[in-house]
Amino acid sequence: MLVAFSVAPLGGESDSVAEAVARAVKVVRESGLPNRTSAMFTEIEGEWDEVMAVVKKAVDVLQADAPRVSLVLKADIRPGHTDQLTAKVERVERYLAQ
Repeated sequence: MLVAFSVAPLGGESDSVAEAVARAVKVVRESGLPNRTSAMFTEIEGEWDEVMAVVKKAVDVLQADAPRVSLVLKADIRPGHTDQLTAKVERVERYLAQ
């Protein structure tokens, strides 16, 4: 499965959430699962239980220091398919190159 998610603390004193988001992204990167981070989301690929465990841990890291946490999550659940983190983009790029 592919999951795109965004997690951010709410209720803090700062306008920037970059430091907190970096802590969550570190959890994802340390998971060893295929992932990438863009300006708005972090994408992660793996089996349901392992991906959801990483998302939960990322939320827990922020919740330790914030009174409230926002989580936005989108999932593509397609059993039997792997390497979709790059393959989906490559298919679109092939069409754009025509």
